[in-house]
Amino acid sequence: MISMKTYDPETAPDPAEWLGLEESERVILVASFHRRARIELPDPQIHAAIHSVVENQLAEDLQTVRETLERLKAEGLSRHDAIHAVGSVLVEHLNRLVRDKDASADAVESYFQKLRALTVETLINRGS
Repeated sequence: MISMKTYDPETAPDPAEWLGLEESERVILVASFHRRARIELPDPQIHAAIHSVVENQLAEDLQTVRETLERLKAEGLSRHDAIHAVGSVLVEHLNRLVRDKDASADAVESYFQKLRALTVETLINRGS
């Protein structure tokens, strides 16, 4: 049963409450927000799943993810847009891992390195 009634990407959910939900419940909350906000997406379920993974990483207090989100917000992004930016790095990283059979043995550190390099300027330059 979902204890959180709504999700707002501009406000960090309580970590214990967020992580206490089933993953499917988190995705439903994120998808419901985007639907209520009338944000059109190519694939709302995949979008909500990636959003949820980033929120999970924040709730788990992964330092590099949190620092990246805070840095992007300080550079002018909304919390929601910063989550999208982190999610875009995550998706690119996962794509690379799936395609590259010789992927780095330390995939997590590779992901964190990409996040550390992420800025609003790099987002603009890559067309995001």
